[in-house]
Amino acid sequence: MPNEGPYPGEKEKNELFRTWAKVDEVWLRDAEQAKANGTLSDITITIRDPQAEYIPNNKHYVEIDAPEYQNKRYNVKQAQPDLQHKSFINVIASLTS
Repeated sequence: MPNEGPYPGEKEKNELFRTWAKVDEVWLRDAEQAKANGTLSDITITIRDPQAEYIPNNKHYVEIDAPEYQNKRYNVKQAQPDLQHKSFINVIASLTS
């Protein structure tokens, strides 16, 4: 959420949703294209569709509870249904600086 007062920035408000997920990073074969697009730090997270319990949007952040992703926060860029598996959604997120 935005900081209170005249100074810009954000602060964490609370945890909105917690779930198991499959995390995909940029594939090696796509690395050159990702570098050109500036999306090398993007990840795709596949989670079960939470229906109305939680709807991800671009104001939300993602933290992954794994040693490889410790102290990294990802900003949600887009959420879309997984067309191969209807009971899942894909959340695309970008590493924040």
